[in-house]
Amino acid sequence: MSLLKEEKQDIIKKFGRDDHDSGSPEVQIALFTTRINQLNDHFKTHAKDHHSRRGLLRLVGQRKRLLEYLKQQDIERYRALIKELGLRK
Repeated sequence: MSLLKEEKQDIIKKFGRDDHDSGSPEVQIALFTTRINQLNDHFKTHAKDHHSRRGLLRLVGQRKRLLEYLKQQDIERYRALIKELGLRK
């Protein structure tokens, strides 16, 4: 259910500043978004899985805080990330 090592490495390469940059807000937000999307698919078949739903809400909250941080630090990076991930329709 979690991200595979290869998937995580691909996300880090795509959104990070270099191949080992896993701490920047862009990478963390992208990883959270991927995990949130996986959990949404999980809930289509397991609607009564309330324990995982709590984890989903926690991930959404963390992503929201990181997005707010990035917005305060650099609005252009924020806008580029939002556009790339397809958030804020």
